[in-house]
Amino acid sequence: MDLHTYEKEFFDLLKRVSHYEEAIALMHWDSRTGAPKKGSDDRAESIGQLSADVFQIQTSDRMKELIDILLAHAEELPEDTVKAAELAKKDYDHNKKIPEDEYREYVILTSKAETAWEEARAASDFSMFAPYLEKLIDFNKRFISYWGYEDHPYNALLDIFEPGVTVKVLDQLFSELKEAIIPLVKKVTASGNKPDTSFITKTFPKEKQKDLSLYFLKELGYEFDGGRLDETVHPFMTTINRGDVRVTTRYDENDFRTAIFGTIHECGHAIYEQNIDEALSGTNLSDGASMGIHESQSLFYENFIARNQHFWTAYYEKMIEASPDQFQDVKREDFVRAVNEAKPSFIRIEADELTYPLHIIIRYEIEKAIFSNEVTVEELPALWNQKYHDYLGITPPSDAKGILQDVHWAGGDFGYFPSYALGYMYAAQLKNTMLDDLPEFDQLIERGDFEPIKQWLTEKVHQHGRRKMPLDIIKDATGEELNVQYLIEYLVGKYSNLYL
Repeated sequence: MDLHTYEKEFFDLLKRVSHYEEAIALMHWDSRTGAPKKGSDDRAESIGQLSADVFQIQTSDRMKELIDILLAHAEELPEDTVKAAELAKKDYDHNKKIPEDEYREYVILTSKAETAWEEARAASDFSMFAPYLEKLIDFNKRFISYWGYEDHPYNALLDIFEPGVTVKVLDQLFSELKEAIIPLVKKVTASGNKPDTSFITKTFPKEKQKDLSLYFLKELGYEFDGGRLDETVHPFMTTINRGDVRVTTRYDENDFRTAIFGTIHECGHAIYEQNIDEALSGTNLSDGASMGIHESQSLFYENFIARNQHFWTAYYEKMIEASPDQFQDVKREDFVRAVNEAKPSFIRIEADELTYPLHIIIRYEIEKAIFSNEVTVEELPALWNQKYHDYLGITPPSDAKGILQDVHWAGGDFGYFPSYALGYMYAAQLKNTMLDDLPEFDQLIERGDFEPIKQWLTEKVHQHGRRKMPLDIIKDATGEELNVQYLIEYLVGKYSNLYL
């Protein structure tokens, strides 16, 4: 066979994997948006079998042969083919070290664990979830021993979600963030110059929130012919395929911010996926570069656009129309101050811009302790509560508002949380550079003209998919290495002006 025949066979295998992954993604979406609980065990078995089939393809002898052939002739092949082969090799090396029966058992466990987590969260009882979590941690520790690692076992998990980022890098970045943010949080908390937020908890009808969520998605550039909005316990975005990118949200009639800003956050994720180069569809390059780059897009839309005062110059009248009894006597400036309120809180996804990084740092430090064998599962709730007390000055009153609030551990996603804070750093650095090309940024937002912003992000970030490493995307887009100071300057500037 000639080289291009091998290349075609390789991409045919990747396409087959994408077909399986589409079915798996659809089942996961269904299970988290109202699928009957009675079918959860059988559904978990089905997901486990399909995932095992993907595993077999990715670790097959033929896949290995094709990867070796293509990489041996890399100079004769297109860059995308070489990059796809390199990623496939990384996946092969990563997965081949895990026994197939263990992998299938693990996938089934994660599916069952998500159901157990939902029940434990509803009952606010960590002990209901703890046995599943212990098994998940044991599996991941075993996987780390198969993979091997440099310097710290947690690095093996970080590499899954944020290639190129290590404990050493995060310790330095998070140390700088803590040094800047913790004293500022204390000053803001003690400030007497606080916004009036009493109107926020007034009743905002769920159906009106849904209408507004749909409206904002459309305004910001989310393509509804390639997606949909649904309701769930823990909001997420999922890509079924490039033409089917779905978002979910959660409605709280006593706090509209949960749905409005949560929907816009997921919108950022979805716009990223909808604008990856179509040429990459059906390959392993048709995905976000990393979880951190993905979070940079969701946080960009949520914070740098939707919490920007100019956004509400354009859209505050829509809020009044949706809930007139709540907003008609509230000035726009007071509304903007209120939705930018900063105060210590328990729930990560509802945290304000200033305290949000501390929620992530807490989770990072706990995960690092788990995989350094410094803490047991039984000790986790107490450790969680202690760190909230130390960094935010508050102690969670229940497991539901503490250690059970996130679904990530139930899905086995250890090493994911740091990407949220990295995404915030990436977003701040991208915004700083964007202002050079779009100095009229605020005016565009005020006019509701988001297309130039989306085009800039598509050119610099979205279109590349996984063609580039995350830190390379940031360096190519901004001209410098990752720099946490842009985020620090943004937070210190904004919240000093609002409160001090």
